Amino acid sequence: MYSQKVMEHFKNPRNMGEISDADGVGTVGNPVCGDMMTIYIKVKENRIADIKFKTFGCGAAIATSSMVTELAKGKTLEEALKITRGDIADALEGLPPVKMHCSNLAADALHAAIEDYYKKKKR
Repeated sequence: MYSQKVMEHFKNPRNMGEISDADGVGTVGNPVCGDMMTIYIKVKENRIADIKFKTFGCGAAIATSSMVTELAKGKTLEEALKITRGDIADALEGLPPVKMHCSNLAADALHAAIEDYYKKKKR
């Protein structure tokens, strides 16, 4: 059973879409369940100025993608790197145990986008 918060983010996802000139892009997937998630970030003055996601997956995957964008927007890169799967699940008022891997994907995709930004910046 999903919480009201999960259902709200599934039915009305925030920040869905793509940023064509993203400063960082992180894509992760779980071949076992088939969920694929991409997070796009725009960075200004070390803060996540804009963030969007594209997710192919179940309701929980879409809800966690939406929630991670809400949690990360406006944060410094260092603050955003500290967002954990537990933070995402807590913000959604819990996830069924069989869906916790979705929050892993959301946190991993965010972290991958930030790492991609750092790699591009060093070039």
